[in-house]
Amino acid sequence: MAYPGYGGYGGPMPGMPAQGMPMQGMPMGGPMHMGGQMGGAPPQAAYGAYGGGYPGTYGAPAPAANDPMWSYFTAIAGQDGEIDAEELQRCLTQSGFTGSYSPFSLETCRIMIAMLDRDFTGKMGFNEFKDLFTALSGWKQNFMMFDQDRSGTVEPHEMTQAVNAMGYRVSPQALNVIIKRYSKGGRIFFDDYVACCVKLRALTENFRRRDTMHQGSVPFQYDDFILCTMAI
Repeated sequence: MAYPGYGGYGGPMPGMPAQGMPMQGMPMGGPMHMGGQMGGAPPQAAYGAYGGGYPGTYGAPAPAANDPMWSYFTAIAGQDGEIDAEELQRCLTQSGFTGSYSPFSLETCRIMIAMLDRDFTGKMGFNEFKDLFTALSGWKQNFMMFDQDRSGTVEPHEMTQAVNAMGYRVSPQALNVIIKRYSKGGRIFFDDYVACCVKLRALTENFRRRDTMHQGSVPFQYDDFILCTMAI
């Protein structure tokens, strides 16, 4: 059945490219050499296992020796083996992921981590790091479909099309609120676009996990509601 506000159970989460799609925006060569294309299968369940923690600890299996992202992750993560918002911002800037678009703000990096931070540590482990890059690749490709003049922005009506293209089904009133919240001078920049995508995905996932009957409505306790919304 169609899921109100999402489009249907069982498909990939919005922000996940098609299976096997290579990652874009990461340079090959130099100190940021990744050894090949990044990519892989996105989670196919409603809320795929994000993993978490530092591979090799707490019983988690060590990463595959040929994983092109492992050496990159360890070069960025601190001695604690996890990446915080400042490290993520530095990583995305140095890698050139945003291309000609403006670098991500620290606040956007914080909410990107919060999207996958199930244990509320404010940091991400290796599996979460990989999931984030997969999501970012999908969002960037979606944004570029509408930013055809490569201005680094999309217009409000294009933002509406982008939200619909990701499978969300929200009311015109909700779309109007989204556009007002994330637009500057009547246009939406890539950084704000990603921040919007992060919140849409995280809040939809929190709601969907509680909607066990697939009815499009759930009862929220006040503290649970605050936890879900304020964490992002």
